[in-house]
Amino acid sequence: MMGWLRSWIVSNLTGRAAPVPQAPAPMTAWGRYGRILRNVLTVSVAACVIGGAIWYVLGHRHPDWAVIVVAGDWRAHDGSPTEGFDNARRDVSAALIGIGFKSEDLAQFSVRPDRYAASHVLPADGPIIGTTLDALASRAGDGCLLYFTSHGTPWGMVLGDTIVAPDDLARLVNGICRDRPTVVVISACYSGAFVPALRGANRMVITAARADRTSFGCGQGDEYPYFDTCVIANLQSAHGFAQLADRVRDCVAKREYETGVSPPSEPQISIGANVAAQLPTW
Repeated sequence: MMGWLRSWIVSNLTGRAAPVPQAPAPMTAWGRYGRILRNVLTVSVAACVIGGAIWYVLGHRHPDWAVIVVAGDWRAHDGSPTEGFDNARRDVSAALIGIGFKSEDLAQFSVRPDRYAASHVLPADGPIIGTTLDALASRAGDGCLLYFTSHGTPWGMVLGDTIVAPDDLARLVNGICRDRPTVVVISACYSGAFVPALRGANRMVITAARADRTSFGCGQGDEYPYFDTCVIANLQSAHGFAQLADRVRDCVAKREYETGVSPPSEPQISIGANVAAQLPTW
């Protein structure tokens, strides 16, 4: 109610003089400083919240990447059957989807696809892998992720009854992924032999062993090879491929020490000059 109206009502209805409103005390310098400080803090907190939300959305969006995960063999190191490679194929794929890669842009391959028909697994055949990756990359154009788990030789990686040489895989990646950021992971003995052919400014290459070393965990009773075990164990808690690679390398070294196998496989990591800033985080 306005001051003059209140005074008139009080004076005319009660006969008493209305109290004179007191002017607010002048604000001291400290009071003005406190008000300014509160305003600055409020704006700063709001900016941090908004900035953090923007950073999270941009940094943790679902990657628009073409992804293939390939189990290249069904035999243990002694020739007996094993589910180890297909277990890794299945669970690495699930873990990748769990951190944000899109299931519709991910294809799985096995040398025994009929055993996993319910999961829509494709035959691990070179031309089929290439055609599928090309189709995925045509719609998921931000990058490529290729993950292989199999046996290896000093000359290449086992894919069914064939050997994929480093130059063959490099031609596939160069022809389809081109200059897109690309991550290639190879879990196999002697897989470090692939690094020279695959490395590039827009590439990250992670292998389970040096070019002259075997990897471990490919027996009939192993759930996964050692390297794949460490990838699955660390994928969710790592926040990017560089951190994942470091953690997997440490995990493999620890597991090999604990089980007494030697010589150590020494997983290899190659990160191109331009690729780090283009890799997805989660």
